[in-house]
Order: sequence, then structure tokens, then C-alpha cells
Amino acid sequence: MPIASRTPHLRRSNLTQVLDQLRRRGPSTRSQLVAATGLTRSAIAGLVGELEALQLVVEEPSVSHGRPGRPSPVVRVDNRSVAVLAVEIFVDEIGAAVVALDGTIIEAVRVARPRTRVSVADTLIDLGDLLERLEAASGRVGRLLGCGVSVPGLVRDRDGVIVAAPNLGWVDVGLGDDLVPLVGDLDVRVGNDADLGALAESRFGSGVGSSHMIFVSGEVGVGGGLIVDGRPVSGHLGFAGEVGHLPVNPDGRRCRCGSIGCWETEVGEQALLARVGLDPDGGRLAVDEVLHRAASGDDAALDALSSHARWLAIGIAGLVNVLDVDTVVLGGLFARVLPFIRERLDAELAERSYLAARRQVAVVGAGLGDRAVLIGAAELAFADLLDDPAAVMALDVA
Repeated sequence: MPIASRTPHLRRSNLTQVLDQLRRRGPSTRSQLVAATGLTRSAIAGLVGELEALQLVVEEPSVSHGRPGRPSPVVRVDNRSVAVLAVEIFVDEIGAAVVALDGTIIEAVRVARPRTRVSVADTLIDLGDLLERLEAASGRVGRLLGCGVSVPGLVRDRDGVIVAAPNLGWVDVGLGDDLVPLVGDLDVRVGNDADLGALAESRFGSGVGSSHMIFVSGEVGVGGGLIVDGRPVSGHLGFAGEVGHLPVNPDGRRCRCGSIGCWETEVGEQALLARVGLDPDGGRLAVDEVLHRAASGDDAALDALSSHARWLAIGIAGLVNVLDVDTVVLGGLFARVLPFIRERLDAELAERSYLAARRQVAVVGAGLGDRAVLIGAAELAFADLLDDPAAVMALDVA
């Protein structure tokens, strides 16, 4: 590439790198940015100035801690300038939020819904109500850049069509187009919930510092998202990570996808509740009851969780052995039950996973808790800005 054509690309790359450092690591001095990026002090000065002119960062005096000399100014992300809408759709709950550039949730709303109310039409009605409740929060930022949507299903990369979401009963749904009346001229992007959870955890949660990570989350279904060399892996069509449908039990139950013995039939929410003798469709409140019983020493609840740990380990061991990740982040149901199953889970992994047995793999709960998927949806909506900050912010001037 000729030098003349390489320079704008390099400038764009450096601008993105500095903004990324500030988003992930928080407020930093110019010296800290030099150390983190390897760029020169003069380059950092120019890039910080450009980002400040784009209203993406602010530089302000730092607080003195009584040391001699004048404290260095600190650069931080400007969370009043831009934000995005984030939407998450689950079987028994939907949520929406206004999310700032550094992953901070400015305001979020959630609502539980009956599992009979999962049609696309009903979901759009409920989302409309939620987005109306966020209007005041949206007005507290200078500009909304887009809307990211998380769904528990197969989402095709090239057009965002939900090819199949078995637990919702959706097939070939163009949700982005359906949302246009609710979000106006905002660009809508749709992604798989576990992929987006993985993205958020790798940037802001328990996966920070990990270059090879898998995020595994369970509720009604089970999904996975993979990070390799610090980047999300979506596969040929965008369907990578459907770990819930790994066949683990040839004598198991039929899954909603039509197959027999899928992993989610053994480790999903319904499987846990059935083992305790509760209504499999009892939802999160029923899971709360299981955990309460376990904390009280109830044998049936503890036995059910122990069995759950075994099946969870079977799937995780296979994923670790095949993918050679250094970190497994557990989200959703799995993060909630982890304190109760840690000992059994570790023992089973030691028996089944070549790498985990040698303590080369960390298995941890999601650092972002139940915010992971929502923040991941926001990251999807921020994608264009993070790729080319100057070009996207210039649109506001044009």
C-alpha cells in the first residue's frame, strides 16, 4: 500500500485504538495511553485532541493526592455525547436500555412476560412500551447512534434475519425491519444473545485480558459465544456458538429444536426445575426457590444441583478440549448456580478435560451479571463508531 493511502488508514486505526483503551480501562493520563498503545507522546496528543473535537472524550484536571507537582490531566470517555439503545429478548423477559460509550447503562427497564406471549407481534408491542419509558433518558445524551438487539436464536450475519429461535417459536423473522416504527431512523442490528454476552464480557467483564474465551449462558435454552485472538468468531453464516444443541445424551429427551439429547435438555432451566420436582416452566422465581432450598441444606435441591454440575461439566469439557480456550465465562442460570456447584463442577472437569485438569483454564461467573447481554447488544450498535469514529461523528455535522 502506498504511503499516501496508508496514512489515513493508520490515523483511523490509531484513533480507534486510543478510544478503545479509554472505553475499556477508564480515565487515563496521556502517559498511560502512551504506555498502553506504544504510540509516541506527540501522536497521543494529536489523537486525544481529535477525539475531543469529535466530542467523544474530555480531558480534565485530575484530583491532587497531596504529592509534589501539578497532577497530569486525565482523559475520559464523554458519556453525555453519544449513546445507543440496547434491547434483549428472552423467553420470559424483555429489557431495553440506553447505554453510554464506555458500557455504562444510563437507564434500563425490564419486564417479565408469560411464556405464552412470545409471538413477534406481542413482543413488538411490549418493546414499544419499554422504549417509551426510556425517552427521558435518551434525551439526556447528545445523540443516539443506533439500536442493538439480542435474541436467543440463529441470526444471519449478512442481513440480521433471525433464521430460527426455537424457544420463541420464530422462523425467518426480519426483526430489524419490524422495529423501524419504534426507533425511527436509527440503524438496527440484531445478534445472538450468547455472542453478544461474549463480546461484552471480553471487553468489560470476566473475559478482560483473555485472548481465547468462550461465554456459555443458560436460561430456557443454552447458547455460547466464542472469542479468538480477542475477536468474536461468528462462523460462515453467523451461527457459530450453538453449543446448547451439542448432542450429549443419546438416551435423552427431545429438544425444542427437534433433536434428541441436546446439552440444553440436561442443563437448561427446565431440566434443573424438573430434577427438584418443581414446575419446569416455573421460570426465574422457581429457580430462586431451588437456590433458597439449597442454601437451607435441602437434600433434593442439592442433589439436583450436583447432577446439573455433572452435565454442565460434560459439555464444558468437550468445548475446552476442542477449542483450547483459556477462560470459560458462565452467564445467566449458570452464573447463579455456580456457588452451589463449584466443587462438583471442578472435580468433573478434572476428570473430563485435558486442559482444565492441568489448571490451564479458568471457569468463572460473568463479571457483568445479568447486564452482559444488554451491554453486548449496545456494543453491536456502537460497531460503526468503534471502526471509524471520525466518519460516524462527521455525520452529525453534515
